[in-house]
Amino acid sequence: MPGNAAVNAAGNAGNATGGPATTGLPLGPVLSLCEPVPDLPEGVLGWTTTRAAGSFGLSSNEPVAEVMARWDALQADFQALGIERLASAHQVHGAEVASHGGGWRGWLRLRGVDGHVTTTPGTALAVTVADCTPVVVVHPGGAVAVLHAGWRGTAAGILRVGLAELAQRGFAAADCRVHLGPSICGRCYEVGPEVLEAVTGRPAAGKGCLDVRATLLEQARALGVRAITVDEGCTRCHQARYFSHRGGDAGRLLGLVALRSA
Repeated sequence: MPGNAAVNAAGNAGNATGGPATTGLPLGPVLSLCEPVPDLPEGVLGWTTTRAAGSFGLSSNEPVAEVMARWDALQADFQALGIERLASAHQVHGAEVASHGGGWRGWLRLRGVDGHVTTTPGTALAVTVADCTPVVVVHPGGAVAVLHAGWRGTAAGILRVGLAELAQRGFAAADCRVHLGPSICGRCYEVGPEVLEAVTGRPAAGKGCLDVRATLLEQARALGVRAITVDEGCTRCHQARYFSHRGGDAGRLLGLVALRSA
C-alpha cells in the first residue's frame, strides 16, 4: 500500500506516520475506506478517498443516483463527527480559492473554483482529482485549505493563492503543514514542451516527463512552508487503488480536510 514521505525544509525524507486525529473516531462507511492525511493537529481531519469508496465525479456516465448516494453517505459520515458543512466546486484547473464561513448547513457546490479555505469549525472542504494533486494545508491555530493542483493550477500558483488566503487571516505559511496527496508520478506523466515550460518556467525542446508533486514541493518550500508530507502513491502506477484519468478512468477521488466543532 502506498505510504507517505515526510519532508522538512532541508529536504530530508523519512517515513511519516498518521497523527492522532482519526484514531478511535467512529468512521462511517465512506471515510473508513479512505486514506488519512498524516500528522494533523488536534481538531483537524483529512483524507483522500480510494477506488474502494467509489467515484465522486459528477460528469461521468455512471448513474446519477449511485454517485449522489455516495455524496449523501459522505455527508452523513461527516455529520456523525459533528461536521455539518461540506464545500466543493465544479473545478476549472485555475487558481481561484473560495473562503467559507458558517451560517449554512449541507453540501455546497460552487462553480469555477479550484480551492477552498475555512476557519469555521464544523466545516469540511473537498476537491475532486484523478491524477491531479490534492493539496491539504493546515494551520494548528484553526485554519485549513484544500487545493486542486493539476499542471495548469500549479503553473497559475494555486498553492501561493491558498497560502495567501490563510496569511490574510493571520495564519503564516511558516507555521502551516502541507500534504501533497496521491497523484500521477513523474514517470507516468509525459507532457508536451508547452506544459513543461508553463510549469517549470524553463525552455523545453520537446516532450518530457513532469512531476507535478515535485514542483509543488519546491513551491511550498519557496513560500516558507517548513512541514511538508508527500504521499508516495501514484494514481497511474497504483490504479487498483486510485482513479487515473491517464489510465482511462472516468471516476474521481476526493481530497478532504475538515475542522471539527469544539
